This record gives sequence, structure tokens and C-alpha cells, in this order.
Amino acid sequence: MKTELNRHHIHVIGHQHPDTDSICAAIAYANLKNQVEGNKECVPCRAGNLNRETEFVLDRFKVPVPRLLMDVSPQIRDVDIREMEGVKGNMTLRRAWMAMRDEKIDTLCILDDEKHLQGVITVKDIATANMDSLDPYVLSKTHTSYKNIMETLEASVVVGSVENKYAEGRIIVGSGNAEAVERAVSKGDIVIVANRSESQLAAIEMEAGCIIVCANAKLSRTVCMLAEEKGVVVLTTANSTYVAGQMISQAAPIGFYMTKEGLINFTPDTSVEQASKIMASVRYRYFPVLDADGCYMGVVSRRNMMNLHRKQVIMVDHNEMSQAVEGMNQADLLEIIDHHRIGGTETDGPVHFRNEPVGCTCTIINAMYQENGIKPDKKMAGLMLSAILSDTLMFRSPTCTMLDKAAAKELAEIAGVDIEEYGDAMFGAGGDVTGKTAEEIFNGDYKVFGTADIQFGVGQGSYMTEKNRKASEKLVGPYLETAREKQGLRFVFYMFTDVRTSTTELLLNGKNADKVIRKAFHVDVKDGMAVLPGIVSRKKQMIPALLTTIKELASENELD
Repeated sequence: MKTELNRHHIHVIGHQHPDTDSICAAIAYANLKNQVEGNKECVPCRAGNLNRETEFVLDRFKVPVPRLLMDVSPQIRDVDIREMEGVKGNMTLRRAWMAMRDEKIDTLCILDDEKHLQGVITVKDIATANMDSLDPYVLSKTHTSYKNIMETLEASVVVGSVENKYAEGRIIVGSGNAEAVERAVSKGDIVIVANRSESQLAAIEMEAGCIIVCANAKLSRTVCMLAEEKGVVVLTTANSTYVAGQMISQAAPIGFYMTKEGLINFTPDTSVEQASKIMASVRYRYFPVLDADGCYMGVVSRRNMMNLHRKQVIMVDHNEMSQAVEGMNQADLLEIIDHHRIGGTETDGPVHFRNEPVGCTCTIINAMYQENGIKPDKKMAGLMLSAILSDTLMFRSPTCTMLDKAAAKELAEIAGVDIEEYGDAMFGAGGDVTGKTAEEIFNGDYKVFGTADIQFGVGQGSYMTEKNRKASEKLVGPYLETAREKQGLRFVFYMFTDVRTSTTELLLNGKNADKVIRKAFHVDVKDGMAVLPGIVSRKKQMIPALLTTIKELASENELD
């Protein structure tokens, strides 16, 4: 069963609250992998909304926005959906039973002409229906067509037409003499008879709706002429009267017996965990799967859950599970390409892990293009250049290396842009907060870290103009406490970095957050803000100092 972004794809994705490097690295690396390997398609994804800087970059180089993927937990799309054909409600009970027997399944899904689910029928439902076979009105009650009767008894039409005709009366077995048949039969009844002409004629005279002649008995000319005159349908079957009497109730349509209310079904996006809980709470074995339009796709069972195909993922620009999409511990992690500290990620097996002390993940990916003898096209070069300029703050960050600068120069030539001119435009677009909410600005580039059982968040915005920086501070400042409480964190810090002056104004929130900053950077904290000259890098300057200080203060019980 093929579904969008299922096990036939490898998902390349960065951290939550993605920055430009996270997005561009995912796109550029997926592009490289597809050129080099190609056995499985690599699809770039994003773990959050784009910030304005990244929007500017993708628009500048005409690159589509990657698909949003917030959870890689196993879903129904990751199991083997059984492609069992749906059936129509007019199918006979007998044919439904035969289909279940042949397919070794105890449930059929009943669909309309647009493949929308109408109901389900199980072996138990068919067994219940067979118990109703003693009711002589069963065919009229279930609005059974003559065509269904013909199919069930493998009968042929001798007289009349079965088009648009449905059972109206009782089921009668005309096994007695003519007088007995006359007494038993009413208008519209379906009469099962043997080779006695007098019984056949008696049933016709009483205006039966249909007579079924068994054992392929020959019919007299008189019987046929009278049946045509009276408008009685005559069918013949090779079955004996006993067999025909036993089988005829199986001509009833399954739509009458199907379960229509309280149906349990799943979509490809339903989590396996949720589906398994539901399956364990009911006695059904098979469950329909419907696509986004409500159309039937197949069925799944508890057994299908044992054949789970976990999503395959490549992480770029991060290696910590706290920054990864939900469900990463239930996915197959294939590779990590990163330039940050190694944060204690555990894997079930060996993975390709490339971590280098450079200023940007895209610097590493550009080197991998070269190692594979592939020259990036203008779009990929533009994306990787943008990521390097963003992460290194146009080479002003202490994380910037000669490798970053060399890669940026090469990529700028391929992309056909002037670094200074393009960088100013990119940072200008990223710093524009017009029409943005505090939450949007806050989440533009934000990560969660932890040490000594203390979780804290650090966000950063980089600005080329003081006007944009001050406007952002004004919006984000009051939002910090809300963000901290919402995420259940001990501290929240937000860096407003002036690229031109290489200075950060740090906003902070949380009990004793000021104590952490004073000790870590030896600066004053006033009204929830500290000025940090020369501090521009979250990765190299901010996070190491915070981790060390928080650990020390926690060990001394200074944060209680």
C-alpha cells in the first residue's frame, strides 16, 4: 500500500523551531543523497514553521517549502495494510461467506460507488443471518432481488424477466399435491417445486411471484405458457428441493445485516499506539482504513501491528532528542550530520555520525558534495550559502572557521550573489517583525537543553538594525514567562544579537535565572535583562557557559 511519505522514503529533518541552517541542510542533504544513492528517495522535512529569514531564502532561490513533519512515531501507514477488496451491499450472504473463506478473513467492508464505507459484515453476522433462515418472509424483509436468488441457486431464467424484481412474499416448498399447493401459496410467493406439473401449475394459478423448478426438471409447454400469461417468473436449478430450500435464504443481501453504527476505522495517520489500544478494547479482528477523503484503502488487524516498518530518519543540524521531532525513539535513525555538542543521543544500532567543529551544518554538507564529485546547482549553492551566513552571523561568530569562509566564497560564486549585499538583505528580512506575534518571534530559532535534571530553553534572534532588535525585544519580553510555564522549564533565555556590534541583549525568566547569568558571564542583570558584549554564538559561547554554571549551582543547592 503506497501512501505519502511512508516507508518508501527517508525523512531528512532538522530540529524543532528550525532556523535557516536546519531547513537548508535538510534540503541540500536530501538532494545529495538522492543523487549519490537513490535506492530510497530522501525527502526534506521541517519540524516547525519557517522564520522570515528562511522564508526569504527559499523564495530568493525558488525552492519549495519542505513538508511539515512533527512526529515520526509509527502510524498505520507504517504497517502492511491488507488490500482486501471492498464489496457492495447487494452481495449475497452466500457469496460473502465464500469470499471470507477464500481470503481467510472474517470481515468484509461494504462500500458505496464512491468507495465510502457503508458498513462491515463479519462471520458472526452471517451466522446470525442463517439463524433467521427459518423465517419464510426473510427474502421480502431483506429486499432480496431475483438476481441474488438466481446467483445463489445457480439458476437460469426460463420464463419472464428478473430485472428490477424483488421478493415480495414468503418462501414456500411446494412438495405436496396440487390441492395442498393451492392452499399454501399466496400472490407474490416464491415457490420451490420439483418435477410435478400439477404442482407447478397450481403455484402459477395462485399467482406466485416466482417458481423455482429443481433438479433441472423439464417444463411442459402448458406450464411455460401459463406462467407467461400470469406474469410468473420461472427459474430452473440443478439443486434438489431440499438443497434449494436450505440455500435460498443465503440470497439475502449483506447490506441488510451489516453493522452501520459505531464503526471503528483508522486513517494512515492514526498512531499505532492509539490503534493498538482501540483494538485491544473490542472483539473485532479487522478494522477498515480510510484515506483523507474517507475512501476505503484496506483493513488492518492486530497481526499487522507485529509487522511494523519504522520510519527512517536522517537528523541534520542537531543530535539531541530534546530538540528532535516527537517519536524519534520509535524511528530508525540512519545518520546524523551536525556541528553542535554531542548531547547524549542513544541509538539501537550503529549510525553514520558526522560531527565537525565548524560554524554551520551546511559547511559539512558542502564538503560532502565535493567528496562525492558533485557540484551543487545554483539553488543548492544559494541555500547552503544562506545557512553559513546565518549561522556565522556573516563570519562574526566565534564559531566561524576558515572552512566556513572558504565554503561561503565558493557557494556565492555558484549562486551568483555578492556576499555582503545578499547577507544584508537576508538579515534585514529576518529581522522584520511587522505583523508577527510574540510567539512567532520566540519560536523562530529556539532550542531546549538540559543538565543536572534542569531543563531550560534558549532562543536567538539576529538583527542588522537596532530598530528591528528593539521591536522584537518589546514583543518577546512579556512572553517569556508564558513560554516557560507552557513548556514546564526551569529557565528561559532569549538572545537578541546585534550583528553589526557583536553584542547580545539577553532576556531571562525563571527563579534564580539572574543568579545563573551573573555567575556565568560576570555581568549585572537589571529588570530581567543582561547586556553581553562580544557574545553572539549560542552554541559556542552561551550554551557551554549555561550548562557549566547551572550544574555547579545545582550541586551547591543554590537554585532551590
